[in-house]
Amino acid sequence: MDFSLNDDQQRLIATARKFTKEKIIPVAQKLDEHGTFPSEICKEGWELGLMNGEVPQEYGGLGLSTLDHVLMQEEINFGCAGIGTTLAGNNLAAMPLILAGTEEQKKNYLGQLTDSCSFAAYACSEPDAGSDVAGMRTTVRKVGDEWILNGIKRWITNGAYANWYTTFARTGDATDRHKGITCFVVPRDLPGVSVGRKEDKLGQRASNTCDIIYEDVKLTKAHLVGAEGQGFKVAMKTFDRSRPWIAAGATGIMRRALEECTKYATERKAFGQAIGQFQAIQFMLADMAMKYEATRLLMLKAAWNIGQGKLDAIESAYAKAFGADSAMQVATDAVQIFGGYGYTKEYPVEKLMRDAKLLQIYEGTSQIQRMVIGRSLIAAASAGV
Repeated sequence: MDFSLNDDQQRLIATARKFTKEKIIPVAQKLDEHGTFPSEICKEGWELGLMNGEVPQEYGGLGLSTLDHVLMQEEINFGCAGIGTTLAGNNLAAMPLILAGTEEQKKNYLGQLTDSCSFAAYACSEPDAGSDVAGMRTTVRKVGDEWILNGIKRWITNGAYANWYTTFARTGDATDRHKGITCFVVPRDLPGVSVGRKEDKLGQRASNTCDIIYEDVKLTKAHLVGAEGQGFKVAMKTFDRSRPWIAAGATGIMRRALEECTKYATERKAFGQAIGQFQAIQFMLADMAMKYEATRLLMLKAAWNIGQGKLDAIESAYAKAFGADSAMQVATDAVQIFGGYGYTKEYPVEKLMRDAKLLQIYEGTSQIQRMVIGRSLIAAASAGV
């Protein structure tokens, strides 16, 4: 067991930290207020290698391990979780192709992401199918050698800016549930593909989130990702890989909240002394620090396991659920420590609280993570493990 970082990882953290300090933090509040997509920041981040981190080197990416990626993501999310989600969006869209795509698909679509600063999106959720992935209603029916795609995808990160979408649709009957789902890569310029409404969100407002609409979109075998009917497995394996990224977002938010609160606690005076001298405040700060450290350890363990070839759903669920819930509690306590000032936009903690809430919802709610964990424990007990 070794918690030391190698030279490459230390340089990666230093690069991301410097970028966050100089490029993200100065504009994060304004981008959030206006819901502005961070196009220029993304371009500069792409040039530095802060996008497409886990895309393999043979397709133009850095080929970072999941461990490297979460270390980088913590730094970005320290500055703004909305920008962190935006920069990580390509990795989420690319993951089904990395896991199950053909060589031609990887060269084409992953190559697009690394040849220039462009975007892709992961299109799984629907108006009536968020946590219940197997309940999706988007359909794709076979007509000769083609498939015809119809449906609406909702809450799609980077959707309005993406050039292609990894999309999941039902090829079987609705009663087939997860067995009837297939994955496709859908170029945006195909006839019948359109972008719907943009969501006006509570937090992470610099991240673009919108509907994607498919109306009689014609697809060929070249668009099929993995085997027909195996889309649910591809989606779940993708989430197992991506959930440590959410934990990285949580660590970034918590570290920022702790830093802001400890500084404020030494400056703000009440009843004749700095509020940091009161035990009540010290206990809140201590809880923040413990939640940050515990989440970071879970994140690193889950990411390390992936690097060892152990794509373990329960480890990723531990990190995601504990991290998301902890980040929300830490951000809420940060607002409390700042008091009335914390409830205003004069200080960054109200944004941290709004941004943290989404971590408990997207890529599987905290309740879904508990289901994954609980079922895994029962299955292991039943098997005598």
